[in-house]
Amino acid sequence: MANVTIWVGVLLEVLGIWMYVKTGSAHPTALIPTWFGIVLSITGVLAKSEDPKRRMLWMHIAVTVGLLGFLFPGGRGGIEVMMAHCKGVPLAHPEAVYEQFAMAGICLVFVGLCVRSFIVTRLARQVAAE
Repeated sequence: MANVTIWVGVLLEVLGIWMYVKTGSAHPTALIPTWFGIVLSITGVLAKSEDPKRRMLWMHIAVTVGLLGFLFPGGRGGIEVMMAHCKGVPLAHPEAVYEQFAMAGICLVFVGLCVRSFIVTRLARQVAAE
């Protein structure tokens, strides 16, 4: 999972930089996925440890970052869409909403993969202990 974490981090970094450039480099908040991606990439590199406790620690930190990367942008984008829909007006910043949903989707898939990996690892440990 450490390699997946690194690749998800790189994907978020590219998303943030791409949207920042696409918006004319005028909105530094477009770089938020980049910061999440940097943290995920670092935790992925640190999770490439031979020590299982250290690997587990860094992967749990990574999945927590991924969960926050799903909840906050997804919630923010959802609120903006609902408010615009209720008021009957177009989205004020549609690119920002697209980026928020893209980040939330990437992070949701990452969290799902991590949870699946945690379950498989736990079951393997239980079978080995028997």
